[in-house]
Amino acid sequence: MAFDPNRPFNALSLLPPASELETIPVLRACIAARAALAELKAVGALIPDQAVLINSIPLLEAQASSEIENIVTTSDRLFRFAGRGQEAGADPATKEALRYRTALAEGFHRLSARPLNTSSAVEICRTIKGVDIDVRSTPGTALINDVTGAVIYTPPEGSTCLRDLLANWERYIHSGGEETDPLVRLAVQHYQFEAIHPFSDGNGRTGRVLNLLYLVEQGLLDIPVLYLSRAIIQRKSDYYRLLLAVTTENDWEPWLLFMIKAVRETAQWTTAKVREIRTLLDETVERIRREAPRIYSRELAELIFVQPYCRIGNVVEAGVAQRQSASVYLKTLVGIGVLTEMKVGRERLFINPPLLRLLTGDHP
Repeated sequence: MAFDPNRPFNALSLLPPASELETIPVLRACIAARAALAELKAVGALIPDQAVLINSIPLLEAQASSEIENIVTTSDRLFRFAGRGQEAGADPATKEALRYRTALAEGFHRLSARPLNTSSAVEICRTIKGVDIDVRSTPGTALINDVTGAVIYTPPEGSTCLRDLLANWERYIHSGGEETDPLVRLAVQHYQFEAIHPFSDGNGRTGRVLNLLYLVEQGLLDIPVLYLSRAIIQRKSDYYRLLLAVTTENDWEPWLLFMIKAVRETAQWTTAKVREIRTLLDETVERIRREAPRIYSRELAELIFVQPYCRIGNVVEAGVAQRQSASVYLKTLVGIGVLTEMKVGRERLFINPPLLRLLTGDHP
């Protein structure tokens, strides 16, 4: 039956695809991307406190992934409200982007207990949306062209159909393509998940969280710090065009090359950022040691990288100092130019401008 964008695509093929996937261009792309991921793993291990990376780059990923879905916030808002218990004062878009970061973190911690599966996807989507969402059971979901308003794709319908497709997707992740390069499987499973479109909303962001967790599960990353949504948002029209071409034309190779290239480029970009973070951290450690030796500790220096918007409570919770001393420490860092101070209502924030400029600058 010919593809009709207005009809539910219940004819979505099961995995693995019948087409040859590992063409010579695809395999060459995989070699380069895997080398870039290996370098990122090695460089990431040079940061003594991994929370420096876990608290920063995933926020950029959250911002970009949410922006793809037209949920727009700023990196400034994200870092300001990223602390535990601070989300209450944020605007709705910022809260939703922060929930993406939470879904990524929680999914990462769950990997040690169980592999990725349909339940993982449901939990991720529930966290991102902040509601008790589940696999679709009612019709009416369709993907619309934002400009023309035309329907471009109607995903499969029916709870049984969707559950069967997800079960096949799950089997493919873990056993259906063991002889296939994991980066090829990454791109294939991402296409399939987006084509199934199992939820009424949040599918794109859920799929992008799953991408990062899959790379960790496959041992290609130690922690989910690849800023993959950066490449997608830069080529958003290509991303959707190539996804649809797999559905309408079974055109796998351009899609695979797009995704593998995205992994390689963002691994290289992220590696450069991590190197810069390490250099800036070392410079900051030496500056505090030299200009404020009475308050110096490595823990204090690392804390203002874990929390670029630092509060007195953060210093206390980290066990660096009691409240009165914590205030003195942060004000001392303001005095020597390491931090700047900002008052927001009754709250004082101590900001690390060099780190924020480094993280939000487009070029490493």
